[in-house]
Amino acid sequence: MQLLLLTSAIALAAVATLDAQVIALFPSEDVFVSSANATFNYGGGGGLAVSAAGLPRGEFASLLRFDLAAAKSSFDTLWGAGAWGIESITFTLTANPPNNAIFNGNGAGPGGSNVNTAGLFSLQWLADDTWVEGAGTPQAPGATGLTYSGLSAVLGGSDEALGTFSFNGSSTGSTAYPLALTPAFSADVEAGNPVSFFAQPADASVAMVVNSRTGGIFARPTLTIVAVPEPACATLALAGLLMFAVARRRSRWRTRPPVQFSKTEVRTESLLLNPPRKC
Repeated sequence: MQLLLLTSAIALAAVATLDAQVIALFPSEDVFVSSANATFNYGGGGGLAVSAAGLPRGEFASLLRFDLAAAKSSFDTLWGAGAWGIESITFTLTANPPNNAIFNGNGAGPGGSNVNTAGLFSLQWLADDTWVEGAGTPQAPGATGLTYSGLSAVLGGSDEALGTFSFNGSSTGSTAYPLALTPAFSADVEAGNPVSFFAQPADASVAMVVNSRTGGIFARPTLTIVAVPEPACATLALAGLLMFAVARRRSRWRTRPPVQFSKTEVRTESLLLNPPRKC
């Protein structure tokens, strides 16, 4: 019994090691759009922005696209196609000062420093992944690629809300936001498809500038996926290990040599089982 319990514990530990496989991805494309410059593209701007519509420089929103093919391939290799599911997905952004005059918060702080403003923003999964990043910058806005005026062609009724989040107003530091695992979004991830997000203001005060995909490796937007094997797979693995333990224990009993008794021990056992009859 002790061997069986020990083997069960080892089996559970072995299965547990399969329960938290993590993959972190950077965007393949991203872009910010500006209501004050509605026909210009800023896909090469080096930053992303989300700002409320009533602020002096107008509304900003941002789009990002992640390629999930490598993540699916990795999980399929580990557990088999269709034999895993998503445990959690988080979206990490790293704040940056609004260092260009195009952004809200530029020159707004004490002594003319550049500051962000705390507030709320929302994130949506987009059904449409066909938008084009473009290469425009604040210094040289682009004529091709997604613009604020083109948002209506990208957004649609099939998009899913992934959460409304609080931005703390900082101009440095990273924050991870847990995303809702909505049906179409989850299916997109599990299929290894490109996944697009739309970040927009969710109150009247937020002014947020963050690093884009061209920022430093530790400052880029990051999508972190935690996947686990399906319960049936984990159960089968545990059952297999337990069956092996039981078979091995039975094998040891079969191969154990027979116990040899001395004549005295045999005589004592016989008297105990068959005591002499009294006259």
